[in-house]
Amino acid sequence: MMAIVGFEFTKINVKRQEVAQGKINISNTVGIVDIKRNDIVAGKNTQNGIKFVFDYKSLYEPNFAKIELEGTILYLTDEKNAKEILDSWEKDKRVSKDIAEKIINTILTRCNIQSIILSNTVNLPPPVPMPKVNIAAGPAQPAGQAAKPAEKPAEKAPKAEKKDKQESLKK
Repeated sequence: MMAIVGFEFTKINVKRQEVAQGKINISNTVGIVDIKRNDIVAGKNTQNGIKFVFDYKSLYEPNFAKIELEGTILYLTDEKNAKEILDSWEKDKRVSKDIAEKIINTILTRCNIQSIILSNTVNLPPPVPMPKVNIAAGPAQPAGQAAKPAEKPAEKAPKAEKKDKQESLKK
């Protein structure tokens, strides 16, 4: 069994200066800063756990604001895998690609959401790009009705001809 079973923030910090000067550049970084053994005892059973300590930063440059998040992820695995993870970390501060992807994607998912909430709280632009909607120009829709996607008449004609050919072959 290899699964992420816990996630917690241990530090949440957001700081904004009074006035932004010129263009603001936002950079985000995430990293695993430590890995520790953290077995879980449930009754008479002990499960092999690894605690990943991480940090996440969003910097608004030049020196306008920053969001700092730190926390831990608890990862359960078997004894052999736990030993490999810890040995690799102690030797050269590295984690295997498949485990690193799973851990870092979890960190990014949780931290991106938290950093968007924090940026909104202190009136900063979001540190990650937000989805945008582009509505094609056309007749106005009454409120409450969904706009239909624009259709190209040229695309409809060949389909109709193809259908007519299929109908004539059936006869």
